[in-house]
Amino acid sequence: MFRILPHRLLTALAVLAIVSACSDDGSPAARAGPVDEGAVAADLPLGKGFDFYVLALSWSPAYCQIEGSNANSRQCAEDRDLGFVVHGLWPQFETGYPEFCPTRQPDRVPADLGGDYLDIVPSMGLIGHQWRKHGTCSGLSQQDYFRVLRAAHARTQVPSAFALENLPAEIDALEAEDAFIAANPGMEREGIAVACQRGLLREVRICLTPSLSFRNCPEVDRNGCRIDNLEVPEPG
Repeated sequence: MFRILPHRLLTALAVLAIVSACSDDGSPAARAGPVDEGAVAADLPLGKGFDFYVLALSWSPAYCQIEGSNANSRQCAEDRDLGFVVHGLWPQFETGYPEFCPTRQPDRVPADLGGDYLDIVPSMGLIGHQWRKHGTCSGLSQQDYFRVLRAAHARTQVPSAFALENLPAEIDALEAEDAFIAANPGMEREGIAVACQRGLLREVRICLTPSLSFRNCPEVDRNGCRIDNLEVPEPG
């Protein structure tokens, strides 16, 4: 599946048997194993006014490489070594999606709230933008929206193929989907899409019900990347 680039091949062979769990800060030591259904709390707040969520997981090294000097300096600092991070949790319709919805909630996310999520969303700027563009359309308060965002992140397992010892590498878009499907029982081909840019794997988008069960989303799936040999750069 992963085609490890030559200068990392010997290292990867030496640690092939190691399966690492992804850390809470989104580092590339990826989580593996069956989905823990208990990760979704029984009292999870349920949004309204939309059909489903898309959990967007951004491959941070690709973002940093593509954006260059325009990238967020906190996210792309050399000492952070981030892998997949939460780009956002996006309310969707079966066709299209809402954005920047009117709400009685404040536009600004307080630092004491947003700071609790910097381990999975890498900057306060991104946290604030995601709330204003997407969270306001969830029918939830700020506190509840970010609580659901964390639950969605915890509910989704990152394949061990994305562990640091396997990087940098190349992978086909559909192979990346297959890896996530294998790591997440209940996920299907039409419930996930890869986003690519400049030959890089940029993002993985996973469709979830308001109660965070995996579900199909034909429009999101149709818009996914189908390119072979996508580069997966390593952090740093």
